[in-house]
This record gives sequence, structure tokens and C-alpha cells, in this order.
Amino acid sequence: MAILDPSHLKTMPLTYPQLALLLLTLFIASVYTRRHLQERRIRALGLTAPIIRTYLPWGLDMPIKAVRYFVANRAMDAWLDEFKKNGALESLNYTMELRILTSLRVIMTADPQNIKAILTQQFGDYGKGEQFHKEWQEFLGDSIFTTDGRQWSDSRALIRPMFQRERVADLDIIEQHVQELFRLMGPGDGRQVDARNLFFRFALDASTHFLFGHSAGSLMNERTEFAQAFDEVQRVQALDGRAGPLRHFFPKKGFYAGLKTMDRFIEPWITEALSLSQEELDTKLSRSDTFLHALARRTRDRKVIRDQLVALLLAGRDTTSTTMSWMILELARKPAVVAKLREEIRQNVGTKGERPSYDNIKNMKYLTWIINETLRLYPVVPFNVRTSLKDTTLPRGGGPDGMQPIGIPKDTAIGYSTLIMQRRRDLYPPISDSFPYDPREWVPERWATWQPRQHGGWTFIPFNGGPRICIGQQFAMVEMAYVIIRLLSEYDRIIDYGNDDVQLGITITLAPHPGVKVGFAKDQKEKS
Repeated sequence: MAILDPSHLKTMPLTYPQLALLLLTLFIASVYTRRHLQERRIRALGLTAPIIRTYLPWGLDMPIKAVRYFVANRAMDAWLDEFKKNGALESLNYTMELRILTSLRVIMTADPQNIKAILTQQFGDYGKGEQFHKEWQEFLGDSIFTTDGRQWSDSRALIRPMFQRERVADLDIIEQHVQELFRLMGPGDGRQVDARNLFFRFALDASTHFLFGHSAGSLMNERTEFAQAFDEVQRVQALDGRAGPLRHFFPKKGFYAGLKTMDRFIEPWITEALSLSQEELDTKLSRSDTFLHALARRTRDRKVIRDQLVALLLAGRDTTSTTMSWMILELARKPAVVAKLREEIRQNVGTKGERPSYDNIKNMKYLTWIINETLRLYPVVPFNVRTSLKDTTLPRGGGPDGMQPIGIPKDTAIGYSTLIMQRRRDLYPPISDSFPYDPREWVPERWATWQPRQHGGWTFIPFNGGPRICIGQQFAMVEMAYVIIRLLSEYDRIIDYGNDDVQLGITITLAPHPGVKVGFAKDQKEKS
């Protein structure tokens, strides 16, 4: 009997189709293995939320849909569509989850209990995370908005002194730019202007003046390089965040050019501040001291200073400009509200031309209702994100009734929407004779009887909440109130030139798109 010599055996080579089939089989096996292990991790911690049904492989239709809706100014509808498909209107379960690629899991929630857990009750379990920091590094660097832990707390400690009461109450800088605003709004003849455009330019000038001691000058020159660059960087950054794994296919030439323009504006002022000795900086310590000088007094690191300045410029410009734009749009539609507010201004501030004090502003209840109502219906940051920093849970979203905890393994992305939450009808008293206010309509009078704290305090969070609550919220509230008071002291009426087609323009913040067409008029007797 012959003995078979293995050395004579030849391995049959795989054909290309066979190799492709083998690789595909291995890939599919690895996907199912990773998802199985992921499910085990989730189930060890809690349940799953309703899963969004997708139709393309690896769930890629969802980032495509997100980008498509973003471009069409329908970002809120993208979320609402999925909530409706999952029966949220009936079950009141405003938490769902999405699976993308092999093992990427994204939680989407508009549940106040989950948002409360993320922002305060389980604050240590959630943060910005490494992926967010990586994606925003080029724009906001290692600033207060992109970091966690010690780095974040150090940033907050660095910034907090600039928002002490005496600085918030210093209104001289705001007044300088209000005068420029009046010039562009006209002499009171009701000429049509784009209030959104004017408020964005005003807020940019006031913010750069406050931060650097030098205004960007956009009210004097509409097409300033810096303003255009800042807008382009924000637009691309917002698109990037919604594209998910598809972000690598989008061109970013304008983004990088915008960053260079921004830094060209900022760097000379940083250089000037760092050229001063500690003694010279100390001699500038006064109420008129700029934020830049205050930073230079505490750190000599250029990058730290640059990152914090850009982050605060983003917050300072967009918080006030977007909210005031929405406020003017709604006031133009409601002359009765304008008349009531002007009477409150007359009683608290006085006759035409008088500037309100900090105490005047704090005593104006109806104006506070108007600002709060605007922030309720049009929150500045309509969508926000966090990442789980450890294995943890969210209190609601799982089980047949959606009231059971869901498991959140480490590095799970969570998106939450204050825009959707603050418009949910089930979170308000039923519409009745005693409370005839639809949550999806702008009605300042609701604040006479409705208070968020009556419902747990987390149904209205315009400045976030918990340890990361907006450090400049009082400054923003005072600035917005001051501008509205000065406007309605200078002008008698706001004319609506047709804003029915205005959309919810969502980038990083929420602004009326494409603009707010209004006119500012003085009564004939006042003009004569």
C-alpha cells in the first residue's frame, strides 16, 4: 500500500469570487458577534429603548436623512418623524435608539427625567467624551465646551470671575452698540430691515468688545471677514455632527479657511495682552478690564486663551442674537404684547431716551415672561449631545411602557432635544378656560400661572442645568432685556413685513431662517 506524501499535495488557489465570499462571510460574522456582545453589555445594565427602523445596510439611511433634513431646515422634523413612528404620541416614550455601522449605538431623548439624569443626578456618568472632543478640537479646542473632568472644572474656574454681578451690571459697552443698531434700523419711518442680520452683527460687536476690548465692527461694515468666517465654521461644524460616518465625504476647504481668518483676528489681541507684564495686567484690574486681560492674568498659555475666547464668543454672540431675533419676530406679530411691554417700560424706566439700570431690568416681570417664553419655544441650543463615560443607565425608555431604565455601556452617544421637550403638550396642563395656552404657541401670559418647578423643574432648561449650567446666563438675560427696552423706548411700533415662511434654522443654535423682515416706526407726533 502506497503512503500518501503530503508534500505532493498542492493547495488549490481561491478564485476572486471565493475570496470575496469568504471575506464577506467573515465580516458578517464579526458584525453579528460584536452586536451580540453589545446586546449582552446592554442587557447586563438594563433594557433597550425602541429601535429606529432603518432600510440601508448598517443604518446609513439615518445620517443621510439627518443631513437632508438639516439642509432643508427641518432638523426637528427628522426627530419627530421617528418619535411618531415609534408611537411616542400615544406611549409618551420620548426615548429611542439608533444602530449604525457594526456597533455604533445612539440614544435620542426628549424625556425630562433622562435629561435631568444626564445633567445632574448622574452627572459623573456623562460628559462630552473623547469623540466629541476630537470632532470639535479644531474649532473650540480644549475649551469649557469640549472637555470633561479636571480640564473642564479648571476652565470653568478660569471663566467664572468675569461674570460676577458688577460686570453683568456694567451696561456701557452694550449701549455703544445699541446706538449703531438704531442707525441701521432707521429714523422711525418703518423701513424694512432684516432684524436677524442686525442682531447677529450687534451681538458679534458687543461680544468681541467685551472679550477682547476691540469690536469686530460688523455694524459699521456688514461683510467683515471675521463674521463671514465665523458663520462658515459653525455651518460646517454643525453639518459634520449630523453626518456621522459620512462626515469624511464632505469638503472642508471653507471650514479651514474660516479658522485661519478667525485666528488672524484673535491672535494680535492675545499677543498684545501677553506682552504686558503681570504688574501691568494688575494695574488694568478694574470693572472695565476685558475678559482677555483677565485670562492673561491667570495663564500665559496662548492656546488656552484662544480656545476659551472662541468658545465664549460662540455662546455670547448666538445666545443673544438668536433669541432677540425670535423675540422681535413674535412681537411684530402681536402689537398688544408690544403695547403692554411699553407700558411696563414707561413705569419702570421712564420717558423716551432714558437708559435702564440693572435694578430696573430685574424688576420688569412682563419683560422676563417675554424672554422666557422666547427661550421656551425657541431654545438657543435645540439639540445637545453627551457621551457615557462609564457603564451606566438612563431612568426611562425601556420596557413595554417605556418607563423602565435602559442600559448605557461606556462610550454610548446620547442626543437630547430641549426644542422637542419644551414643546411637548403632555408636559403642560391641559388646554382649558383657566389655561388656554397651547405649548406650541408663543404666549408670554402663560408664565403668570405656569412655572416649570411645579413639574419637576426640568421641562424648561434654556441654559442647560446642573454643574454645566451656562455660566453667562445672567449676562445674556440682562443684555437681551437692555436691548429690547432701548428699542421700545426709541420706537413705538414694530411692523411685520411677512414672516409666515420663516423656518427653524438649526446649525449649532436655532435661528429664524432666512431672516426676520420687520420695520421700526415712531408715531407721527413723535417724529414731528
